[in-house]
Amino acid sequence: MREAVIVDAVRTPLGRGKPGGALSAVHPVDLHATVLRALADRTGLDPAAVDDVIGGAVGQIGEQSSNTTRWAVLAAGFPESVPAVTVDRQCGSSQQAVHFAAQGVLSGAYDVAIASGVESMSRVPIGSQAAGQDFLGAGVAARYPDGLVPQGVSAELIAARYRLPRERLDAFALASHQRAAAAWRDGRFAAEIVKVPGADLAADQSVRPDTSAEALAGLTPSFRAEVWERRFPEIGWQVTAGNSSPVNDGAAAVLIMEAAVARRLGLRPRARLHTFAVAGADPLLMLLGIIPATRKVLARAGLSLADIDAFEVNEAFASVVLAWLDETGADPARVNVNGGATAIGHPLGASGARLLTTLLSVLEQTGGRYGLQAMCEAGGLANATIVERLDGAA
Repeated sequence: MREAVIVDAVRTPLGRGKPGGALSAVHPVDLHATVLRALADRTGLDPAAVDDVIGGAVGQIGEQSSNTTRWAVLAAGFPESVPAVTVDRQCGSSQQAVHFAAQGVLSGAYDVAIASGVESMSRVPIGSQAAGQDFLGAGVAARYPDGLVPQGVSAELIAARYRLPRERLDAFALASHQRAAAAWRDGRFAAEIVKVPGADLAADQSVRPDTSAEALAGLTPSFRAEVWERRFPEIGWQVTAGNSSPVNDGAAAVLIMEAAVARRLGLRPRARLHTFAVAGADPLLMLLGIIPATRKVLARAGLSLADIDAFEVNEAFASVVLAWLDETGADPARVNVNGGATAIGHPLGASGARLLTTLLSVLEQTGGRYGLQAMCEAGGLANATIVERLDGAA
């Protein structure tokens, strides 16, 4: 029986995704190439052995267009014979890339694959791929005649539904910064980081070690507008830049192999890709898909919440993770142990692989066996992944 194992996973430090951010001068192809090259260098893998590279990117326009993963493979110095493809499941793009790569290994289509992701939000601003055009069409408009909403308004609707006060959202955000700052201070990110050549960035640029409850409380709501106030009078306008993820630049990559192939190559796998699930949900409350996705992946794995030693749940907005916690009953002490996207950052197409890279670190640092990763995605989608830490033998 074939098994898909993770041999290594790396990420760049995340820069602020704005002009002047620490990685804003780096072309996204070169940013992506950095992590691909690092996987080969760290493991000694001959890149010619890679059957496919599956990369995630959301802003597939301009410098991130035209199958950007293919150009990253070539920029990394891999042989021209190594193929590549770019996928888009919105914020879960590189987590979906992991699923596709692992499924290819399990099916026998691949022996060796890389799942990766990139987003340069400083150079390809969020939403720019729509180019100001209607990407929904008449059929969707007819199905949702009142119209859909931006993600920030969805986060506000979630806060209203779950009666999440501003103080709780801000407290969650503060804890994320404190955890991430402590992880950097204690060296817990060191093994997963590869520096970007030519960029002066040694740590995640969005982490604010000195932020405070008072500073967060002083921020104004980010998405309040008259049009939404009229339509949704129940919203209390709690979501701010402080309790949401920032925009970021970054890349991450995961080396996935069939277990016997890893043994033959003398490589020690770090984890087994145990179970995968994807789910769809209401595209108005689009960010709640992580709740059914979590239930689905646990049921498929034959595991319970109590079996999971560490969770990585993307902090697109504090309200999303808090709603997930309230619904699932997960132990908050096991969720985003080294901080989450509120502090570390959210480079859209890279975030799925970034979360998995950090999840592996947390399992190894704590001695945990099972880790669960969940990612909310635009359009009412979510990916969930369970990995099992291995002690060096597949």
